[in-house]
Formats: sequence, structure tokens, C-alpha cells
Amino acid sequence: MLMLGKPLTAEQRLQKAVIDITAKDRYRALTGVLMIGEKRVSDNEAECPTAYTDGKNEVYGRAFVDSLNDAELRFLVLHEVKHKMYKHLTTWQHLWREDAQLANQACDFVINAEIVDENADGFATMTGELTKGCYDAKYLGWDSARVFNDLKNSPPQGNGGSGSGKGFDQHGWEDAKEMTAEEQRDLSRAIDEALRQGALVAGKTGGGKDRALEALLTPQVNWRDALREFVTSTCTGSDYSTWRKPNRRYIGAGIYMPSGITEQIGEIVVAIDTSGSIAGRQLSAFLSEVKSIAETVHPEAIRILYWDTKVRRDERYEAHETQNIAQSTKPAGGGGTTVECVPAYIAEKQIKAQAVIVLTDGYLGGSWGNWHCPVLWCVLDNENANPPVGKTVRIKSHDM
Repeated sequence: MLMLGKPLTAEQRLQKAVIDITAKDRYRALTGVLMIGEKRVSDNEAECPTAYTDGKNEVYGRAFVDSLNDAELRFLVLHEVKHKMYKHLTTWQHLWREDAQLANQACDFVINAEIVDENADGFATMTGELTKGCYDAKYLGWDSARVFNDLKNSPPQGNGGSGSGKGFDQHGWEDAKEMTAEEQRDLSRAIDEALRQGALVAGKTGGGKDRALEALLTPQVNWRDALREFVTSTCTGSDYSTWRKPNRRYIGAGIYMPSGITEQIGEIVVAIDTSGSIAGRQLSAFLSEVKSIAETVHPEAIRILYWDTKVRRDERYEAHETQNIAQSTKPAGGGGTTVECVPAYIAEKQIKAQAVIVLTDGYLGGSWGNWHCPVLWCVLDNENANPPVGKTVRIKSHDM
């Protein structure tokens, strides 16, 4: 491309690509995210042979930019900004620690399927050097954890579509890991606010609705509050009554009855999926919250069941032992994910569970199980899991 008879520099072409993207109706909502962090062109091919993001900043290799036509460059910029929009480099750290290559591929498959689907008009194309990336139309609408698990079970030979499936850009997992918790929260808030403002602008200027964007902007229930509400509402007793706190069940009818109080409730079962997708940090945060709730409701015991295709470990903590759950527990398991084994085990061992809390990624083989007690599903990083029984709260990794 020429400007007044002179070729545009890589920096100028990058700036033009950003302007072209923000001028497109379907991408107006991304304007704010495009402005987050630093964008720069690098002459050092060892540092950045293609393109790179750490979830905030973007670096583009000069030679790589020069090798792309305008539509391909727009695709590349969209690819990097969608890594930022979806917070891939902070949300999926546990996948990267498990298998770095598959984590890279999973994030790229999600993004590339989306961009290809959005650009039937050729505005942004996965052609030329970009065909070295990961693309398979079947992953359209999937999240990265679901793709990751699918790739674990059937590693890609190429990618099932066009391209090599190896990826064309670099992901700055290490740099993202170096962010403090406060820096990660600040970045997350900045991205959310940019998306909200962008969606508002897009709505005023006639931009079409984006289902993926709407899902990102849907308010998330605080999982800690939901967990606490479930336990305190489910695990109530009636050892004795008090008029100091009237029973809310009858107030609406104008009847004042005493509420039941118990000094100690029965056993709470915490069933934890150990098929491989739940990291130690997440487990520790979850168990710490369970311990905190136990201090409020005083269960007779907390029983932890680690499961994959069957219950692999059964740990029972008496009331006086719950303080050290997170430090004492020893997770066990790996492999498949068959939650039917949990209610079956509870029935077989005649465990008198007052309530069951299940922590899982929701990618199950088989059914959701046959339950005979209240159950709360704490589903990690999976918007598509919809248990037909019990209550469900969705948890994001970066919120733990």
C-alpha cells in the first residue's frame, strides 16, 4: 500500500488495520479493548517472529506484518484482541500448566473459528501465512476448556480443516503469570468496562448484536455468596425454636411462627472432580470457602469425595477438624469424568448427607446422576453445562 507514493510502514499499516476494524459495524464494540495496552512493531525476530500478546499488550513482528495483505493483517489484529477480550492468558493458566501446547491450540481454535465465521465477506481472512494457525469449524461457539478436553481425547492431526494446527502467534503465559492478583483484577475490570462502553456505542450506531459479547457482559453471580446461601438455606435444623427470628415461610400469610435453630447440622459432602481440569489454587480457594461456611453452620462433619469415573478417595473431617481441610486434603484421581459414581457411592456407603456440593468443569461422560438429597453444582469455566437437577452456580477461574 502506498501513501503519497511511498509504501506504508508496518506501524502505519497496523494503525490502519485498527481503524478499519473499528469502522466495521460488527466490530465497533471492540473499540475500547483495541485501545487497552501497548501495540508495537518489533524488528527482533527472535523476540517476536509473528505476533504476541500477554493479555494486555501486543507485539507484531515487522517481517511478519510485511508478509500479510490487508485482510490478513486485520485477521491477525482481531486474533490478538480476542485473546485479550476473552482474558485467555489469565483465565486459562491452569490449562497451560497442564499442557502448554494444547492450551495454546485450544485458545486459537476458539478465536479462529469465530473470526472465520464472522467474515464471510472477506474483510478479515485466514489465508497466506495465517493458514499455519489452528482452525476447525466444529469449535465455533466452544470455550477453550471444552476444546482443550476435546484435544486431549483426540489430538489434532493438522487441524481437521485448513492449516497446520500449530498456531501462528505467541502467547505470553509467563508474563501474564507475573501479574499480581490486583493487576489481574484491574485488567479484567478495564476489559469489562471497555466492552460495556463499546456495546453501548455499537447499539447507538446500529452495530448488530454479538452473542459472545452478550455472554461476556452478563452479570456473574458471586460464587461465594451462592455457595453460602445454598448451605445456610439447605442445612437448617429444628432442635429448638425461637421467637426472636420469626419463620419467614409463614410471615406472608400474616402468621408469626418461631424459627427452628440447631447447634449442629448433619454431614455435608463436597464432591470434587479430579479428571484433570481443576488446579491446586482453585481447589484451595474452594475448600477455604467451604471451611469458612462450616464455621457458620457447624456441620457434624464435612466429607470430601474425589472422583473421576469412580470415587477415588473419601476423606471425612469431624467438626473440630474442618479448620485444616485445605492443608490436610490429598486429592486423588484422573482420567474420565462420570459423576453418576458420586450418588451411587453415597447410597452404597449409606452416607447421610444433608447436602452435596459438586465442584466440576461440567464436561461429563454419561448422565448427571440420580440424587436423593439437595445438590449444588459449582461449574468451573463452562457456560454450556446445565445440570437438570439441583442448583447451579458458575465459577470463573480468575475469580478464585
